[in-house]
Amino acid sequence: MYKLVAIDLDGTLLNSYGEVSEKTKGAIKDATENGVEVVLASGRPISSVEDLANDLSANHYLISGNGAIVYDMHKKEIVYNNFLSKEQVLNIVKVCEENSIYYNIYTENDVLTKSLNYNTLFYHSENAHKQEEKRTNINIISDVYDYVEKSENVNFLKVTVCDQSQIIFNSIIKKLRNIPKIDVLDVSHMSRKIIKTGTEEVYVEYCYTEITNENVNKWEAIKYIMEENQINKEEVIAIGDNINDKEMIENAGLGIAMGNSTQNILETADEIVSTNNEDGVYEVFEKHIKL
Repeated sequence: MYKLVAIDLDGTLLNSYGEVSEKTKGAIKDATENGVEVVLASGRPISSVEDLANDLSANHYLISGNGAIVYDMHKKEIVYNNFLSKEQVLNIVKVCEENSIYYNIYTENDVLTKSLNYNTLFYHSENAHKQEEKRTNINIISDVYDYVEKSENVNFLKVTVCDQSQIIFNSIIKKLRNIPKIDVLDVSHMSRKIIKTGTEEVYVEYCYTEITNENVNKWEAIKYIMEENQINKEEVIAIGDNINDKEMIENAGLGIAMGNSTQNILETADEIVSTNNEDGVYEVFEKHIKL
């Protein structure tokens, strides 16, 4: 019997419009009401995950910043963390600024950025359809380096770097990898999202990577939850689509890839289900969570 299901958000639970189907919501609520720990495991900040988790009744733990945080929604506190230092963030910002490439910084509750583009543009579009208290907090700052340098008591989860040009993007990745004691995610495909503007649909495509402190990944965060709840790895299902889901899909008792997953995730998984636009997550609950 499976006792814990960890689910990635973008490209997995959420469809291309950032939505969860009603039947998937129902399956998750049924599972949690029957004692299954359903944990949303995302690269997003806490503020962008918590309200969705509450809506789904998956409201015990959430994983944020690709595993930089485990947040206990019952206790209203961070119970596990592996943050970037201020010095690391400043080094990353310096490389991005010197090479005029787009980046944004995730704290536990905000996304810091100089302008709305790529991923922050998608979050901004999502926010237009949400109540104010459920929106992703986007903090637009003219001088990010100065802001970070002067910041106090701010926890930095990750930095996302984006560009439309694969050539430019790859050259920046090489420079970022020279910064010591950070992990630069090796994302092998472009992000593709759809933004609704009235009756029109705008496609947003870009290359990206995510930078965290060393040894940050979703599986390390899941291990903390397993230990706290005396759950064995054989009792864990992990569902994802991208390279930041690789460790949890490799190590869980049952690792599941979405049909839209990158090739290395498709090759890693024990099982492949339909895409995020075809209720692949619902298929997992229907087949493996016996209620």
